[in-house]
Amino acid sequence: MDLILDMAKAAITLFIIVDPLGNIPIFIGLTKGMPKEARRKAFRTAIFTGFILLILFALMGQQILAFFGISLYSFMIAGGILLLIISIQILVRGGWEESTAPESVGVVPIGFPLLVGPGAITTTILSLQTSGPVVAVASVLIVFITVQAILMLIDPIYKFLGNSGTVVISKLMALLTAAIAIQYILSGVLWYLGST
Repeated sequence: MDLILDMAKAAITLFIIVDPLGNIPIFIGLTKGMPKEARRKAFRTAIFTGFILLILFALMGQQILAFFGISLYSFMIAGGILLLIISIQILVRGGWEESTAPESVGVVPIGFPLLVGPGAITTTILSLQTSGPVVAVASVLIVFITVQAILMLIDPIYKFLGNSGTVVISKLMALLTAAIAIQYILSGVLWYLGST
């Protein structure tokens, strides 16, 4: 019973951090102009990339960071900078390198850092520390099955919003993403300033 509760708690927390519903306008903005099949290919690549990344961190997150000599806070700063660049490109240019192949868009920025960013990785490592590898891996599985279901429904959502609605919402979400990115950077920098 405790294992199921821990699993549910870990999965819900991770789902909130990954936030596939909140990111839908950004996903639509990033794949705007792509044919239907290319968009699906980008999302399949994103799901695969995000899933593999989080499973790796669920099993040996601390060892990976330690191997490269990277602290969690350095990772937060790097992820924050990448997210900020993506946000600025969406706000200024209206998209993320529109000529890029679906596989590339699926890996960066959709798979990483939008689906799996510093927040999701931190959450997964914390699940590993507090509840063990079974709970950490199970929560990743549950979340990514849900993410896949949501991304498969993105075409009807796109049709409902229309082109104008998509542009407005993707710009608004890009602004919020920029704010999240700055928060990541500030958290990392403040930790370093406080630790010196």
